[in-house]
Amino acid sequence: MRYLGTHVSTVGGVGQGPLRAREIPVNTIQLFAKNNNQWLSKNPLLPAEIETFKRNRKECGVAIAFSHAGYLINLASPDPKNHGLSLESLAQELERAELLELDFVVLHPGAHVGSGMTLGIHKISESLNKTFDAFPKGKTQLLLETTAGQGTSVGHTFEQLAAIFDKVKDKKRIGICLDTCHVFAGGYDIRTAEGYEKMWQEFDQVLGLKKLKAIHLNDSKTDFASHVDRHDHIGQGKLGDLPFQMLMQDSRFEKTPMVLETPKHDDFVKWDRINLKKLMQWTKA
Repeated sequence: MRYLGTHVSTVGGVGQGPLRAREIPVNTIQLFAKNNNQWLSKNPLLPAEIETFKRNRKECGVAIAFSHAGYLINLASPDPKNHGLSLESLAQELERAELLELDFVVLHPGAHVGSGMTLGIHKISESLNKTFDAFPKGKTQLLLETTAGQGTSVGHTFEQLAAIFDKVKDKKRIGICLDTCHVFAGGYDIRTAEGYEKMWQEFDQVLGLKKLKAIHLNDSKTDFASHVDRHDHIGQGKLGDLPFQMLMQDSRFEKTPMVLETPKHDDFVKWDRINLKKLMQWTKA
């Protein structure tokens, strides 16, 4: 079974997410387990909501389900208040993921905001150690997402991510989510067969393919090495068709969960189906 899906809305409650998977339909989903633009949710996940999610997930055939952590979290922040809130917010994300029995939580590593890359990497690693110490029996893996390198964000090179991993004590708790748009905008040119394979060779040498746990499928509105994160529909951006065709036919990643984060416009079912249909045609080639 190939695990291919999309980011789904949780309007009406987290429990409604799997129902959107059935509409498309897909067997893999990513969602926000809480409001992604708030530090903390004031509403705890009630037992009824948790049971609704689990029941709908099973009935809708969702094999893989994971969340994306809120965008305000910045584990590299040099500001004590911001950093403290980031730790609290991440703790809540992991707590909710555990309750929902999600497979992963995807997290943007952070931005050093002028304190420097070395200090930013150190602060992220220490923050992860502190977080894992607070959840010693946690089962949900935390996946650091490759970034485009916008502003002072950390994680647009594999070496930066490896430096974070090196300082994390409990390495079983972390993995990588690779975003096709982000790696391209971050400086890895995957538009040709040679460039595609070169990127994966570097990934394997620096991080190891075993650390790859999920992939975000997005084309890029901005050009190579732009360091600007703007998603586009599959094949309609600067990446074009070939990288996605190669990815869909790459036997190394047949079991790796992949989700779209492409624009939804005013009809998520329509646009997700368009992008998924294009991806699926290449799996049959």
